[in-house]
Amino acid sequence: MPLTKKELAHFEGRLLEEREKIVKQLAQFDESFSDTLQGSDGDLSAYSFHMADQGTDAMEREKAFLFASKEGRLLYHIDEALRRLYKAPEGYGVCQECGEDVGYERLDALPHARLCIKCKEREENDVA
Repeated sequence: MPLTKKELAHFEGRLLEEREKIVKQLAQFDESFSDTLQGSDGDLSAYSFHMADQGTDAMEREKAFLFASKEGRLLYHIDEALRRLYKAPEGYGVCQECGEDVGYERLDALPHARLCIKCKEREENDVA
């Protein structure tokens, strides 16, 4: 059963809200990434003096990068959901695999969901 205009507006609001939060988080990553080591500790050298400090710095940069890439993937999925919603609102909330309804509860929890629970479980089991 297709979603009503009120339900579609609800999910559009949820997607836009999630998108705004992620964009803000990515902007924070960009700010912290662009700060140099020299600027962050006030030292004249851009390099750590001790090998352990260098390892810690490298690990922190890698963690920040991984988190930012995860947020970037989530932003992509939200943008794709918004495209589906705007391009063909009657198809939003329909599983892209089997054509069944994704379900209001699932969309409310995960508004960018593109698969119903059964197809998502099948996808995850195939990967594992």
